Amino acid sequence: MLSRDLGINPKTVTKWRKRQTVEDLKTGPREPRSTILTEAEEATIVAFRRHTLLPLDDCLYALQPSIPHLTRSALHRCLQRHGISRLPDVEGDKPKRQKFRRYPIGFFHFDIAEVQTAEGKLFLFVGVDRTSNFAVTQSVEKADRKTAWEFLQHMLEAVPYQVHTILTD
Repeated sequence: MLSRDLGINPKTVTKWRKRQTVEDLKTGPREPRSTILTEAEEATIVAFRRHTLLPLDDCLYALQPSIPHLTRSALHRCLQRHGISRLPDVEGDKPKRQKFRRYPIGFFHFDIAEVQTAEGKLFLFVGVDRTSNFAVTQSVEKADRKTAWEFLQHMLEAVPYQVHTILTD
């Protein structure tokens, strides 16, 4: 009778009668996770975003070569799940960062970030052009001279223009 009076499905009335409270319960999985991305890929995305602070589209273009099935919406959902979908305000409570000197295109900053995943530890190599923000990434299980050299070769092949300077810490 109640379902007919309210114009709702009888199953809904049965479900609500079994509940102890009248609050609407959250639907969906208890621990949201991606159906497209692995945990290692998500950890790579999060580390890349925290390391570079690049906008969404720049992150997408930089990460797609290493994660080919990555879409803009999957990237955005991943960043939302980890609470970093919005970049921090420049004028917020963070100390002001000095601006880099102007460099000609082809001046790359090369860095390595450690990524913790459920499967273990990965290393994320990142190369970012200071002028164009063109970025190249690669995840590896071991960070040594050989993998760094392979990443450097990969980066030089991926960059569509001449690289003249590489800066690293």
